[in-house]
Amino acid sequence: MSRRPLVKNRILLCVIITAGLFSSCDKEPVSAVPEGMTLVWSDEFDQDGAPDPDKWAYSTGGNGWGNGELQFYTDKRENSIVKDGKLILTAQSENGLWTSARLKTQHKGDWTYGFFEIRAKVPRGRGTWPAIWMLPTFMKYGNWPRSGEIDIMEHVGFEPDIIHTSVHTNAYNHKIGTHKTAHDTVRGATRKFQTYAMEWDPDYIQWYINGEPFYRFDNPHISNAEWPFDIPFYLILNLAIGGTWGGQQGIDEKMEKAEMIVDYVRVYQKN
Repeated sequence: MSRRPLVKNRILLCVIITAGLFSSCDKEPVSAVPEGMTLVWSDEFDQDGAPDPDKWAYSTGGNGWGNGELQFYTDKRENSIVKDGKLILTAQSENGLWTSARLKTQHKGDWTYGFFEIRAKVPRGRGTWPAIWMLPTFMKYGNWPRSGEIDIMEHVGFEPDIIHTSVHTNAYNHKIGTHKTAHDTVRGATRKFQTYAMEWDPDYIQWYINGEPFYRFDNPHISNAEWPFDIPFYLILNLAIGGTWGGQQGIDEKMEKAEMIVDYVRVYQKN
């Protein structure tokens, strides 16, 4: 009996299984939680309405936020709301005046070291500047950048498929052109949810995108000018408009609204 039809059937089965796997990968997050880590804090955004006040606070106001940004951050539901299992940060224009949202976990979720994982979809539109990042709870070593900043993910709308990660310290920061940073192409960053993660250890900071290692910054063990990352930090989610980076190529005149959508935020630490 010929085995050719059996081979064809096996090939077809493999194709179907493979297609199913890729379909699942498109829908489900790809995680890289290190062994020995336990979930210590999370928000799955499963309660519709305003963001959970036990987990999130608002930064409000304007004045450019040090980067010449155009938006005014509010605590209104028009700019931040939980709906259908997602947190939606909305920047919107009213006659050229932009409002948006900036949420933080300060004094509600503060950590020293751990694994931080956020699944999100960034907005499409020239002039947008969304970010997932961390600042120190207390400025132990002095004001920015002396006490540090960790950027888990930054994106600017004029480069829709490029994702950036960085750290800023007194010795390494963008003001003097020495910040430790990396960027790469992530196809579909504005069309699909991506999983952004960062492992923060006393000896290194390692970034991941969709479960794959992205960039690593090693502690040089010199002083806190290079490594102030031994103090508590908190998470920030924000959507800025314009500014020294986001607005480098202007703002799309036809854009009236932009959304950054967050599926979940999870924090793990060693047992």
